[in-house]
Amino acid sequence: MPRSTTSLLLLISSILLLFHHPPFLHSFKHDSTAAAIVLRPPPSAGSNRHTMFLPLFPSPTNSDRISGDEISRRHLQKSETPRPNARMALHDDLLLNGYYTTRLWIGSPPQRFALIVDTGSTVTYVPCSTCEQCGKHQLGFMVSKYEAFYRVNVSSISGLSYRLDPKFDPELSSTYKPVKCNIDCTCDNNREQCVYERQYAEMSSSSGVLGEDIVSFGNQSDLHPQRAVFGCENVETGDLYSQHADGIMGLGRGDLSIVDQLVDGGVISDSFSLCYGGMDVGGGAMVLGGISPPADMVYSHSDPVRSPYYNIELKELHVAGKRLPLNPSVFDGKHGTVLDSGTTYAYLPEAAFLAFKQAIMKQLHGVRQIKGPDPSYNDICFSGAGSDVSQLSKTFPSVEMVFAKGQKLSLSPENYLFRHSRVTGAYCLGIFQNGKDPTTLLGGIIVRNTFVMYDREHEKIGFWKTNCSDIWERLHISGAPPRPSPPSNGSGSTAEISPSSSPMSPPQYIAPEEIEIGSITFSMSLSLNRTNLKSQITELTQLIAQGLHVNVSQVHLSNYTSKGNDYVTNWSIYPPKSVDHMSKETASNIISRIAEGGVHLPDSYGKYQLSNWDVQPPTKVLNFQSQEELRSWWEKNYLPAVLVSALSLGIGLSAVGTWWFLRRRQQSSLQYKPVDLDVSEQELQPL
Repeated sequence: MPRSTTSLLLLISSILLLFHHPPFLHSFKHDSTAAAIVLRPPPSAGSNRHTMFLPLFPSPTNSDRISGDEISRRHLQKSETPRPNARMALHDDLLLNGYYTTRLWIGSPPQRFALIVDTGSTVTYVPCSTCEQCGKHQLGFMVSKYEAFYRVNVSSISGLSYRLDPKFDPELSSTYKPVKCNIDCTCDNNREQCVYERQYAEMSSSSGVLGEDIVSFGNQSDLHPQRAVFGCENVETGDLYSQHADGIMGLGRGDLSIVDQLVDGGVISDSFSLCYGGMDVGGGAMVLGGISPPADMVYSHSDPVRSPYYNIELKELHVAGKRLPLNPSVFDGKHGTVLDSGTTYAYLPEAAFLAFKQAIMKQLHGVRQIKGPDPSYNDICFSGAGSDVSQLSKTFPSVEMVFAKGQKLSLSPENYLFRHSRVTGAYCLGIFQNGKDPTTLLGGIIVRNTFVMYDREHEKIGFWKTNCSDIWERLHISGAPPRPSPPSNGSGSTAEISPSSSPMSPPQYIAPEEIEIGSITFSMSLSLNRTNLKSQITELTQLIAQGLHVNVSQVHLSNYTSKGNDYVTNWSIYPPKSVDHMSKETASNIISRIAEGGVHLPDSYGKYQLSNWDVQPPTKVLNFQSQEELRSWWEKNYLPAVLVSALSLGIGLSAVGTWWFLRRRQQSSLQYKPVDLDVSEQELQPL
């Protein structure tokens, strides 16, 4: 065949391939015809209704991107050599904040941000220093003296430099590069830099420019810092403007997703996992990359061709062991059953919701239906169930989700209830009707205390019920695999990073020699605007427990001093009642939240500050948490206790008898002197 003919055919093939697989940056064009899955804002556990809520919008390039040779290319990347993963902690509380956040470090030196973990978003973005319309977000800690030199609003807590309302400053990063305008992206007005835009159904939005820099994942990560493309915000509106979190960490299916970038660079396997804390314990964990799944993990197929979202094949719902009288197709409407970490609650199609509500209420006895915490919403709430979450299963029925192959995922009451913020011992249904939308949307409440593995390589999602507060110990993850050397060049890969310019890890709070930790102590200074501290101790204890991601029973007020409305309180955090010490990792997480402003108090507490944290060794103290523990101890130590008591009683009686005998002897030895007895006159001594 002539050379010219061959060249012409190659050119035509390249053009056809280009149109069949649009470049990744086209995914940032907003699809104005996309309908939001959720039709109303989520109800809140409290009176604060600015819960962050991220509905889903389809990206027209996603369904094409994962088909055909793209899947084959992903499979060719498989290697027998195990790839490292990034283990990252989750912070905040799902029902108080409406989301979970993780910490990400961007730039050289690194700038730290708290980002919402969202499986429904395909881009990671943070506020930019050039932002014209960005809200004030939470504290952002610096790990470099250089930033402290350039910033004015710098203070110090526990020896760490930090600044309010952190924004990424490209000029402070020696490794930052703008994504230059090209035919593969939407360009700014000057056609110099690529831009992005994200809009959400509740009228919030984010827009800005695209940049590339080194991203670090924290000191638990087995990964080297990696180069990645992210959004630098210039405008944010709605809930994105008012939220505490700095931005979004997009984990969805899309070429700008942080997961896709790491997978395409051959850095991690095509998988990630999330584990959300329970009703009383917030926080959790996240893994970017693959790990060995537990043997009893339950799986559902996830079809990337059917939907760009992480979907599962839900077929049945069981309440108290009885199947709801529903056609399986009810869970397959529109986008099917979608799992979205950026949504707080769960939303069912009308028929499924009505059947579920009726089945739940039929099983309830000994509770009374009451009004919800916010009159703006018609929440279904019940009182009389008690405050102990572990006992809720005695009042509320179990629920099971049945997948296509008959595998069942059991849900406890904390997976479909949230606490009533105004009535103690009251709970409300966290599952709602999804308007007239036939999509089933499962938010974070469904997977509380559940390890969820998004195995994208094998097109399945796994579920494992567990305690997410100590997930690393339960998964038996110990030593890190050897770190591969990063690629030296190439777009989207990690450049060689010299030790001098390598981003620093988060600070280590506990020395290696401190192995067993019995308690953590710290001080909190605060000013009350409306009342005294004594009436607020219960609420303050709950707020501290939520901020530190521990159980309320672990938080104890040791003592406090006051001067007017100003108080200095001293607190102790103890291990759960089942153990006598806490692991170094658990203690380090708690201390990091203390040092990094993890406790958020309402405005009624005025100005407050946490300081002077310390760790204490375990102490052998009899501390019975229940009557059963006391009874068990008494049965084992009955005879020694009786002997010790008898001996103590004998010694006590002997002491009293001896004292009485000596007293009587002293009185009898005194001589009796008659009244008329002559006594020599004594001279009055001068004063």
